[in-house]
Amino acid sequence: MAKGGQTLKDPASPRMQAAWKLKDSGDVMAARREAERILADNPSPEDKAQAEELLRRATTPRALYGFALLAAFILVLLVVLAATRY
Repeated sequence: MAKGGQTLKDPASPRMQAAWKLKDSGDVMAARREAERILADNPSPEDKAQAEELLRRATTPRALYGFALLAAFILVLLVVLAATRY
C-alpha cells in the first residue's frame, strides 16, 4: 500500500489516474469531486476501491477536530484564569 501522499502504483483507469494526479498536485477538493463522480457512475471494483481510498486519504480525521476543540478550550481556560488572577 502506498504512503499517505503517494499515488497507487497502478491506477485502474485514466479517470482514477487524473484524480490521483489532482491530489498529488495539491488540488484535494477537485480530486475528491472526481472520486465522488467516479463512485456515482457505477465503477468497476478496482475503480471503486481506489476512489474510496482517495476519499479516505483526502478527508480530515474527526479526531483532529476534537483535539482542536480541546486546545481551544484549554486556551480559553488559561485566559480566564489569568484574567481572574489580576
